[in-house]
Amino acid sequence: MSDVFLVPVRTTAAGTLALRTGRLLTGERVGLAFTSEASLLLAMGPSQEWARLGYPAMRDMLAPLGIKNVRIDAHPIRDLEAGGTAVARGLGFERGAALAPALPASQG
Repeated sequence: MSDVFLVPVRTTAAGTLALRTGRLLTGERVGLAFTSEASLLLAMGPSQEWARLGYPAMRDMLAPLGIKNVRIDAHPIRDLEAGGTAVARGLGFERGAALAPALPASQG
């Protein structure tokens, strides 16, 4: 797989960039990747830092973390309870049609 994705990152205390990851409702950690800046900003918010990254490089960076799947253009659950608790920063992803199929990190 030679696709290049936009991946959410954060700046560490040491000043390096680290991949942001998500967690499914099942508790499984997943990598996050987006096909457009608009999709990334919609899911992660306007202040989210991001970098362009090829799938093989992303897979290699996630493997030491034990992350085996990547969600493409996933969006977090906006309301977890009747009171409307927002889940931000890519955690708590919906199941079903709102999620693209997971790509196994070992693919490609």
